[in-house]
Amino acid sequence: MGGQCRNCLTRIPYATVIATIMCIVGVGIFCGTMYRGATLSVLMFDQVFKLHVVWMEVVQMTFVIIGASMGALGLMILFVGCLATGATRQKVYRAWGARVGGRISCAVFMSITYILQIAWLLMLCFLVIITVTFMIFWGLCSSNRVQNERQCIDFTQFDFLFPNNTRPEHMKVCETIEIKMFCKDYVENAVVMFILATVACLLVILSLVHYLMCLSANYAHIRDHEKFQELQELQYLQDPDMSVTGSKDRF
Repeated sequence: MGGQCRNCLTRIPYATVIATIMCIVGVGIFCGTMYRGATLSVLMFDQVFKLHVVWMEVVQMTFVIIGASMGALGLMILFVGCLATGATRQKVYRAWGARVGGRISCAVFMSITYILQIAWLLMLCFLVIITVTFMIFWGLCSSNRVQNERQCIDFTQFDFLFPNNTRPEHMKVCETIEIKMFCKDYVENAVVMFILATVACLLVILSLVHYLMCLSANYAHIRDHEKFQELQELQYLQDPDMSVTGSKDRF
């Protein structure tokens, strides 16, 4: 029983499992916080600035697709890691065709992971900009002239960011109810969501780096296993007696 347990434990790709957990946790937090942050942004534009942002619904659906795709990718890479670990590798990659297929699959997943790494780095840059912007909004809300002097939060100097048909009064947040909605209901909650999304994005990037290391190691293991198989077969040819006694271990 103990031997079977140890044999089972040697088949687990622990590094890939850790990377998969990091990826799933990071993507889950990212999708949840970005979905909530996008929803708050849509409500803020609609109720405070009287702007109807239709394309944000597409962005929200994109977050759901990203979560499902990254989860599926993580499970596929975990499957490849299981095949290239311990005794499983020796059984699966005995034949030449299986070894070639294993190396190709590792190379393909490394390419996909590398491209995703670049995409998530761009997403991190975008999130940093969004987070800094909302933190500036929160700084405006916390300023003395807004809290105590009850002055308007004026965005008319940023009119180039608004649609051309936006009325000037819609670029100002003046009424007490509007200030409360803008600051407390939307900006304060959105800042927290975007900060969590940024941290989750960093976690996903770390998991992708971890995946690249694991896939590179699996590629090397499969390649070295092929060399070991060739060396073993050459030894069997040179020593027929070893071929007979070792046939049970080979097959």
